[in-house]
Amino acid sequence: RDRKIVLAAVKRCGSVLLYVDDSLRRDREIVLAAVKRCGSVLRCADDSLQRDREIVVAAVKRSGIALEYADDSLKRDRKIVLAAVKRCGNVLSCADDSLKRDRKIVLAAVKRCG
Repeated sequence: RDRKIVLAAVKRCGSVLLYVDDSLRRDREIVLAAVKRCGSVLRCADDSLQRDREIVVAAVKRSGIALEYADDSLKRDRKIVLAAVKRCGNVLSCADDSLKRDRKIVLAAVKRCG
């Protein structure tokens, strides 16, 4: 529950976010630091932070699979989806249907998956 200690811990290992009190999962600075180290911990961030563009961008740049946990409104964001599929092509399945036909995004996903 000690914010200062948790912030220091997630800066070293983002997955620490999995074990902290819910109140700290609503702390923007802590969540941003955590997803910069381990993007997939976006899944345990407060819903309001799963809608935060800066946090989601940081998460998908670290781990494309984080797109799965982003708010649906951001799954329609071309730049976010492109960043995610460049890390993990399989997350194209999580993108909004409108982007599943986007040539550049599909090519990036195929390139990443092989």
